[in-house]
Amino acid sequence: MKKIILLIQVTLVFLTFTNAYSQSGWFPQNSGTALTLHSVKFINVNTGTAVGDEGTILWTTNGGTTWTSQTSGTTRALYGVSFTDANIGTSVGGYGTIIRTTNGGTNWISQTSGTTNQLWGVYFTDSNNGTVVGYNGKILRTTNGGTLWTSQYGGTTSWLYDVYFNNVTTGTIVGDNGIIIRTTSGGTNWNTQSSGTTIFLFGVSFTDVNTGTVVGFVGTILRTTNGGTNWISQSSGTISWLYGVSFTDVNNGTAVGAAGTIIRTTNGGSNWISQSSGTSDNLYADFFIDASTGTTVGNGGIILRTTTGGITFINQVSSEIPERFSLYQNYPNPFNPITNIKFDIQKTSITKLIVYDDLGREVATLVNEELKAGSYQVNWDGSEYPSGVYFYTLQTGDYKETKKMLLIK
Repeated sequence: MKKIILLIQVTLVFLTFTNAYSQSGWFPQNSGTALTLHSVKFINVNTGTAVGDEGTILWTTNGGTTWTSQTSGTTRALYGVSFTDANIGTSVGGYGTIIRTTNGGTNWISQTSGTTNQLWGVYFTDSNNGTVVGYNGKILRTTNGGTLWTSQYGGTTSWLYDVYFNNVTTGTIVGDNGIIIRTTSGGTNWNTQSSGTTIFLFGVSFTDVNTGTVVGFVGTILRTTNGGTNWISQSSGTISWLYGVSFTDVNNGTAVGAAGTIIRTTNGGSNWISQSSGTSDNLYADFFIDASTGTTVGNGGIILRTTTGGITFINQVSSEIPERFSLYQNYPNPFNPITNIKFDIQKTSITKLIVYDDLGREVATLVNEELKAGSYQVNWDGSEYPSGVYFYTLQTGDYKETKKMLLIK
């Protein structure tokens, strides 16, 4: 996403956060860039595109195991991207930039937007029909794949940050001052909806024409089940600014935001649960292709991926109170790429289980929470890490033990 004005406010607050990546179910991927990434879209579990500063475009066909840089033809920041299939996509950005590919990004061709406004968001429902939004209430619409972009009137001069269309006629836009506008005519008419707030709204996601979620400033989450006739505030459990949101069905959704914030719901937002991203970098956008598989991007070229809906699977295998704290040798060992680690907790304690590389650098936090007395096991997936020797340390109270394991690929 496109949050230039937001960076200063959040950076100072969260300097004390760790930069170590967590085993929470979110794994870091190598983007190959240190430039901020603002948007990401996938068309299936393997094929996706991320865009960002200085015209950065990254492309993957293997779920992000490798990201390949593409030539965008611009040095303007790119804030939004939308693909309708593996070949056809559009990205938008600074100074009215709109670029288009019809061959999966092998070539990106500049289109005439007719504006010099910053363009923040883009959404295509098919190869021809798309809408772009941006600074000062700018709305642009095309019905021919961007050969011609026509300006539409949304009834506001507020900055518009994100847009989502359910079909060729029905769409929703969000922006500054709590603005939410809706069309059922492909943008011929836009109608203002009552959001109940006047703060920044940055992201929007719908699963059908009636059910949608909006996120924004200081942890704001709004939900509708009637196409926006009513927007109901939900408790996010955070005061972090939320920049992006992605729902795959009426129940399962994830929002991301400042200082590595990731929150997840599996019941349509009745409850939002914080997840550990393992980073203090701002996360500006996320996209889920199904309830389990998603990607988020942000500051410093960070890309995180989950195939578990961001959930850590810590299994309590026994509630019998052990005689002592114990850490067992991982199995299998050597392993490729998943291994199982078992440990015993003698009494309720704050427990940490951390993986280090052979240089002593923290690479994954498998457990960092209070656990009751009992026996536990957790898997470590080393698919995102190179072959080599790793160490895992269990620490709880005065007890600390380290063992060695070997990842061979």
